[in-house]
Formats: sequence, structure tokens, C-alpha cells
Amino acid sequence: MKVVIAIDSFKGSMSSLAAGEAAREGILRVFPEADVDVCPLADGGEGTVEALTLGMGGELQRVTVTGPLGEPVEAVYGIVDAEARTAVLEIAQAAGITLVPRGKLNPLAATTFGVGEMILDAIKKGCRSFIVGIGGSATNDGGAGMLQALGFELLDGEGKAIRRGAAGLKDLARIDREHVRSELWDCRFRIACDVTNPFCGPMGCSAVYGPQKGADAETIRQMDAWLAHYAAVTAEYVPAGKADVLFPGAGAAGGLGFAFRAFTNAVLQSGIRIVLEETRLEEKIKAADYVITGEGRLDAQTAMGKAPAGVAALAKKYGKPVLAFSGCVTEDAGICNEHGIDAFFPILRSVAALSEVLEPSGAMRNMAATVEQVIRLIKMLDK
Repeated sequence: MKVVIAIDSFKGSMSSLAAGEAAREGILRVFPEADVDVCPLADGGEGTVEALTLGMGGELQRVTVTGPLGEPVEAVYGIVDAEARTAVLEIAQAAGITLVPRGKLNPLAATTFGVGEMILDAIKKGCRSFIVGIGGSATNDGGAGMLQALGFELLDGEGKAIRRGAAGLKDLARIDREHVRSELWDCRFRIACDVTNPFCGPMGCSAVYGPQKGADAETIRQMDAWLAHYAAVTAEYVPAGKADVLFPGAGAAGGLGFAFRAFTNAVLQSGIRIVLEETRLEEKIKAADYVITGEGRLDAQTAMGKAPAGVAALAKKYGKPVLAFSGCVTEDAGICNEHGIDAFFPILRSVAALSEVLEPSGAMRNMAATVEQVIRLIKMLDK
């Protein structure tokens, strides 16, 4: 029996690889000689760095950068492929909303400067290829802070650098590239972006995501106007079409998608698509007898492009049976059966406190035990 396992992380409990290893143990209890391949899985959001880096034999890097409100934070990113030197980043490591106490959220001041510092650190270590997960930001600066860190000079009418954060954009008059790190022009960025919001307007980043970042109605109005002004100035310095405020995903991470697309060699793509391609999961699935996937919570949203659905779509391309395991299953999860997941199973085996359910070693035991019983049924039916 050959089985490919690609399970997303169970947030707050098991990493992608930990969940996969637990499932592998369950299989081997029934078929000790089974060929089981555990593959990292993520969709570009939280956990992508760990899943891709460790799953592909890379190394985690730690660097102190500027946090969203200017304080130093330790950011972690990965480098995979010793020859190609590909850096795997999550912008939330440097500009994430989880880095800011709830009472101190302030999109007018929050900056993506630390994101640029992470990129520079990777460039210094020889990376020219980047996979960047953008999501979970505390910022609404349109990526201006990142550009400042990379050497772009965002100047006001007097030739002075604008202040960091969304509020600085109202003073932007011109953009100077003279001091940009030269290696940046040799870099290629694949941006894991699963939102389609435009840069500004009623569906833009200020209006849709501003409230959760601490913005009231007046602040949202101001930030949206400043972003429109920023885009107009940008259009004077980049190739035609690069400053398109309506481009799907330009509003991701407070407009960081716009900055990547306008000022770097970047493409915005589905996060799960990037991960599946980078891990060459399709090649492994082609040779499998069974495919196992899953995530912490299986529901109707799973079928709408989340990581397990991406795995199932690949498996069905080759007619492979797909089993999914999750921490919990909602009433609307049945739609997953219509999107390539043949059967799904919650791993929770008894009523317990949430803290106990999330405890990693217990979650791994539950995963291994549940997978074992499902595989035993397969063994019996095969007879």
C-alpha cells in the first residue's frame, strides 16, 4: 500500500508535519510495510514557513526586524533548496496583527518596514527567489514601509521622507529608486494571496479590513483617499498597468499586494497552488493508492479553495480515493464530499476540555488512533 499524507496544520495544536506523522503511525499499525509519504501542507497563511521549510529539508532563519508599531521583533523565515536559495516568508512575522495588543491597534501608524528587512536579510544570504504569504497584517500602509526598507525613497513635497504608516501617504509627492538594493531587481516573488480585494474603494483594504485593525469610519475614509493618492503617484514611476488599483489581490495585507505587484517582479497566486507546486505533490499523488488530507476544522469553507480541497482536486485528477481527518466537523461539511473528499472523520474520541483537546501529544494520539481504525476497515474490505 502506498499512501500520500498532506494534512494542513491544526492551529494551536499540531503542525502540518506533526499531524502527518501521527496519521502515518496509525497506518503503520495496520500495514507495517506500507510506503507512507508525509508531505507538508499549507495555503500561504500561518504555518506556511514551517510546513514548506521543514518539509522540504530547508533551514529556519531568525532575524530581528522592525515590528508593526516600530518595536523590534524576532521574525522567522525559511530557506529551501540549497542551489536555488528560495526564501519562504510570512509577512505576519514582521507586520502581523497578533504582534499588536488589542488596545494598541493603529493602522495610521502601523508599518510594513520589517517585511522589507526580512527580504533584505534573505537577499544577503543569497536568496533571489521568494515565496511570500501575505495575510494577517496590522497595517494599511500599501506596502510603503516595505519599500522604504528596501531603499525606495518615498518623499514629500520638500524632499523629506514621509513618516511610516498609512498617515504618511497623504504627504507623498514622489518616489526615488536611486538607493534601492540592486539585487532586488534580480529577485522573483510568488505572492500567496487568496483574497481578491482591490486596492481602494468600497471593497478595498481600508473599507473591508480597516475595522479589524482599529480604524473607525473617518479613519477608513482618510486611508482610502491616501491610498488612491499613493497609487496615482506610483503610476508615474512604474510600467503602465502595474499601479492598477482594481487588480484582484492588490488590497491584500493592507495594500501590500499592490506594492509587490507595482515595484517588484511579483505574481499574485493562490497560496495552496504555490505550496502544491513547490512540494511536487502531484507527482507523489499519481503513484499513490490512497491520499489522506485534513485540517483542524472541516466545514463548507474547506471546499472553497482551502488546502484540503486543493489536495483532493489533485487526487481526483488521477482517480485516487481521498480520506480527510479533522479536529471537528460542522453540519455543513458534507459539501466536501462533492469536492473530492470521499469520506471524512473527526479525530476527537471523547468529550474533553478545549485545553485538553488542543494539547499536541493528545491530538497526535487521537489522530493516530482514528486513522488506525479507518485503515483497519479498509484492510477488512480488501479481503
